This record gives sequence, structure tokens and C-alpha cells, in this order.
Amino acid sequence: MKTWLLLLPLTLLLGIRPAPEYLLTGTVTEENGAALIGASIVIKGTTQGTVSDINGIFTLPSIDSCAILVLAYTGFESAEVTVCSGTPLVVKLRAGVQLDEVVVTALGTRKKKQAMEAAPQRQPASPRSTANQPYNNQATAPPPPPPPPPPSFMAYDQLAYTRAQPAGQSLSVPADPTTREGYASIQENGFIPTSQANTSTFSIDVDAASYSNTRRFLNEGQLPPKDAVRSEEMINYFQYNYPPPTGEHPVQVVTEMATCPWQEGHQLLLVGMRAASMAKADLPAANFVFLLDVSGSMQGPDRLPLLVESLQLLTDNLREQDRVAIVVYAGAAGQVLESTSGADKNKIKEALSRLRAGGSTAGAAGIQQAYDVARANFVAGGNNRVILATDGDFNVGVASNEALEALVVRERASGVFLSVLGFGRGNLQDEKMETLADKGNGNFAYIDQLNEAKKVLVNEFGGTLFTVAKDVKIQVDFNPDLVASYRLIGYENRLLNNEDFTDDTKDAGELGAGHTITALYEIVPVARPDVSQPTTPALVKMRYKLPTSETSRQLDFPVRMDHNDWEQSSTNLRWAAAVAEFGMLLRDSKHKGIATYEHCAQIARQAMGRDPFGYRQEMVRLVTKAEQLTAAVATH
Repeated sequence: MKTWLLLLPLTLLLGIRPAPEYLLTGTVTEENGAALIGASIVIKGTTQGTVSDINGIFTLPSIDSCAILVLAYTGFESAEVTVCSGTPLVVKLRAGVQLDEVVVTALGTRKKKQAMEAAPQRQPASPRSTANQPYNNQATAPPPPPPPPPPSFMAYDQLAYTRAQPAGQSLSVPADPTTREGYASIQENGFIPTSQANTSTFSIDVDAASYSNTRRFLNEGQLPPKDAVRSEEMINYFQYNYPPPTGEHPVQVVTEMATCPWQEGHQLLLVGMRAASMAKADLPAANFVFLLDVSGSMQGPDRLPLLVESLQLLTDNLREQDRVAIVVYAGAAGQVLESTSGADKNKIKEALSRLRAGGSTAGAAGIQQAYDVARANFVAGGNNRVILATDGDFNVGVASNEALEALVVRERASGVFLSVLGFGRGNLQDEKMETLADKGNGNFAYIDQLNEAKKVLVNEFGGTLFTVAKDVKIQVDFNPDLVASYRLIGYENRLLNNEDFTDDTKDAGELGAGHTITALYEIVPVARPDVSQPTTPALVKMRYKLPTSETSRQLDFPVRMDHNDWEQSSTNLRWAAAVAEFGMLLRDSKHKGIATYEHCAQIARQAMGRDPFGYRQEMVRLVTKAEQLTAAVATH
């Protein structure tokens, strides 16, 4: 007893909390009783939470026998309910506009609770035919934003927690999910004086994996590692209202300048690109090989089960002339589905639904076999592509980044491209997957929830999987008479030597149908420029190749001398700047100037524009979440 009394003050001082002793359980449904998958459930006033499973069921450890839970789901009114251990609840959330109450049924008793604002994901609706709809990421509205994954139960206590699982399953996850995650080190771009080098060259980047991965961290109650935040991918997660190309070239470039919101006296230069859209009926026939990781590391609901659901969504989008084969790998690699017409969707889905996870991970053998299958079914003039879905944890065989990269580089010469879909948490090998996609002439997306799969594989199907321009490079020549120095925001791992711009043997990024790409430069203008002669502050040059060509074409775009005040600039520029500021804050950049999370949220709200499905509103919520987590870390 004396020992406990002596330890009690130390326990309180260190903030050590007792382990959870109770389980709070329930089911979240729509008013018609349909299960809501991925609803967010959080104990009020804490970061302790979970999400509902495929049946809408949740289980949440608690140190108290009763607790107030906050339940949220996009498109529904959220609710606060009291639940006690041993008394399962059925919570029915209402869809639509803000309401004053939600009906909660507990053991047959009806209670009324105050409703609040909601947050994310619906059971996928039956797919509609999109045969002649254009793949134009500007014209096609995105799906609702994915729901927050479960918050970390004890984000700052360094304790393990258990996420809600289907009955009979459990998954222990460390409080810090980055323990085995791999990210490439990023050295942030600094300012370069034009007196030393007035030319900047880089490859475009269509990936957006960093944003969805960052969202996953924040929704789990943790700040992301700095190297997980790639500013260009944060910016390019969103679509921008750039004019489409109208001439012979499949890409249009726009430029704009405005004052910088986080550093007085500085300016921003926006370089925006938009690819030509294509109607689905006009897309070339696809020869896809799904290369699926079914190793032991893919166990868990956010890995193989989510992977299967995601590729079933893609399958629903296939046409008769499209074909799919499936290769899996674990301890060994093997083909589980021969190349099958997209008209036979049930056969493809059945093969996917039979997959189970187990064994070690021979990723290199799987990649080689997938390329062999793709080449055996090669479609001349078609879209020949391996789609690798994995957590990237290749731990058997050829496992180094360099060896895998060499394998992919050798194979891309055959005309088969490689796209990568990342899944899971805790052992996500981001660097390895990004490297493979870059070298395989494809893109890399991180799928944290089913609606992210809808965004990437359904709504942005053309942009994700159909290339209209490859090896796209940008070069900007700054005028030293007007620009004292400049820095490119992001693209640190996409920088090229200036001589690489005209070298057609140098690999660069691919641009898909309807995709938009945005780059921002922060500029320090010359203090007393000579404006007596008409001139431009910069010349933007772009080179690209058509998908079947190995010879590049160049387009030049002079930047106009005049620039806007911040308030007069376009929504495109102001939103991109808000996202860039968010990235700088998450990375604690030395270039963030007067930026704060409050300032970032303010300029984001003012630049939101049309946001029918809430993606931009979601980012504002994430900015606020990051501010709260930063404050919490500062107090520990």
C-alpha cells in the first residue's frame, strides 16, 4: 500500500494512464438499417477511437465503464451518444441537411441526441455505365471524401491499441504507426539566386499518395513524419480549373503571378497544366495485369480486403475490349486468372474474392511474372499496364530498391507501364513503391479507404491509367533583371539537370487523360527593377512525348509582367498556395514565414470555390486537426 501511495504522485506527474478495462460496442446504420462502413467513433474529449467494420459494428476499449461517443460519417449528421460496457447500441444516423436529433436504439429503447456535423464513406452504389462520358478530371465531380480512419487510442502514451475488427479477429497496432514505414529523405528546396543559376528544371509528378497518407496520420491522431509530406503531391491531390488544350498538343499550360501570403515582399508563380480528356469509348483497349501482394503482411481490413474491394470497383469500369489477368505473390508467385475480357466481370471478381493473405513476400518474382503475362497478351497501340497492389514490404528475394528499380527499368522498354497502389499502415514502404512507379512509367496512389479507391480507379480512371503524354518536363528561365532568387515548392525528388530537359533518353513523369498538374515557385523580386523596356519575369518551357513516340516536342509560354495582389488572384493560385502552406507547416519549414495553421485555414476557406463533395472542406478540417495535434505535442 505504501509503495502504491509513493508511486501515485509519479504516475500522475508522468501522465501514465491505466490500460483499458472495458469494451464499448455497437452498430452504426442508416435509418433504413443499412450498415455504415467506416463510420468514425471517438470517445468525446480524447483521441481514442475506431471505425465501424463491414457490418457497421464497432468495438472500442475504454478505461471507463461508460463514455460519451461522437459518431460521424460523411453525408450524415453526426451524433453524441452515451454507451456502457455490456450494453450494445444500434445508432441510426440521418442523411441530408443539418438536423436537431438522431434516433438511437439501445435494447429497444429510443433516445434523442443532439446531432453535429458529419464525416466520411458510404457503401459503394451500383456502378453506372460511363461508356461515353469524358475522362476529364475537371468536368467529373469527385466522390465524397473518404472517412477518417480510426484515431490512435493513445497517441501520446506510447501504448498499443486494438482496432475494431469483424467478429473473431483482432489486430494489434503500435501507437506509432511509422515504426516500420519507409520514406525517402527530403531536403527542402531553398532559394537560388538568379545570379548563380537562373534556370530550374524538373519532371512533373502526378502522384497524390502523400496527401491521402498524411490524411491517414492526422485522422489517427498523429502528425505525419516530415518526410511523408511531399508538397507537390499535397497540391496535386486537388483538381484545378485550368482551360483544356484546344490545338494539336494534348497538354495546355497556364501561368499566373501573385503576391505571397506567408512572406511579405515575395511573389508566387503558378505553373498549371491540363491534359486532354478522352471519352471512355475512345480510350485504347487495356491489357491489365493485377499484381497482388497476398503475403502475411497484407492481413488486416485496411490491406487485402480493401485491395479486393478497390479492384472490384475498377473491374466494374472495364469494357469488353479490356482484359485483366491476375498474378499473386507471397512465398512464391503464381497466376490465378488468365487474361479475361472485361465483359466477364463476375469471373474477375470471383478470382479476387478468393484471395487470402499469408506467407512471406517475394515481390521481385511476382513483378517479373506479371511483366511476362502482360507481354504475352500485349495489345499493339493499347494500354498495357501492370497494376501492383501492396504495402511494399518485400522481405524475401530481390529486396533492395536498386535491384527492383533495375528490373522495372529493363521491362518498361517493352511498352508495359507499371502503376502502384499502396495499402496498409505500420509497415508501409512508401519510398519503395514510389520508386517502382516512377521507374515503371506509372503513378503511385495510397488507398486509405474505399472512397479513395473510387476517386483513383473510377472517377479518375482515365487520368490514373491512360497516358496521353509521357516524359513531361518543365524548365523555367527566370529573368535576372526582375527576379533576384526563386525556390520551387516541392518536387525535391523530381529535380533534373538543365541539360536533361532536351535529352530524350532521360525519364520523366507521365500525364493521364484529364489530369491537372500544378507547380508553385516562391520568388524574391529585384528591389529596383528596370521596367522601362517590355520584358517577362520568366519563360516556362515544357517538353513531352506522345505515348508511342520517343521524340519530344517543346512548347514555350512567356510569363506576363503584371501580377495580381493576393486578393485579386485566381482561386486556382490561392488554393494551391493554401495547400503549399499546409505542407510547410507539417514539415515545419524554415521558409514558412508568418504561416500558422489558423492563417492556412483562413486563406483556404477564402479560396475554396466550388466544392460539391467536400474535398477542400475536408482539408480545412485536417488543418484544424493538425493545429490541435501540434499543440498537444508541445505540451508533452
